[in-house]
Amino acid sequence: MAHYAKLGANNKVIAVHVVADKDCQNADGVEDEEVGRQFLERIHSWPLWKKTSYNTQGGQHKLGGTPLRGNYAGIGMTYDEDNDIFIGKKPFASWVLNVAEARWQSPVGDAPELSEEESLTHGYEWNESTGAWDKVAR
Repeated sequence: MAHYAKLGANNKVIAVHVVADKDCQNADGVEDEEVGRQFLERIHSWPLWKKTSYNTQGGQHKLGGTPLRGNYAGIGMTYDEDNDIFIGKKPFASWVLNVAEARWQSPVGDAPELSEEESLTHGYEWNESTGAWDKVAR
């Protein structure tokens, strides 16, 4: 089975469809993204489709295969055509896109690590006004 993201205005993912392998194969029986895209266009009368991998997250393939487009597409995500990745909504104006990991990241990096014990009672929240991570009680 192959998965395809249906793209709307501004490359927003508006649906994800599953396509049978037989509907994605070219004349030689080889899976071909364009064949799957044409199949979906024909049955849904919608031209904008991008293949997505159920096993890709954060730029990594969970089963050790080749990652496809950074993340498995989900409704509300955006297809970044320049980087050929699916990304979630930018959480804060100051955050930057980490293309290799297909995710937004604070300008100072990830939140500091907490010990296992400390993580039971505390966490970190991004403070956009100070541009830093604030440690907060849960």
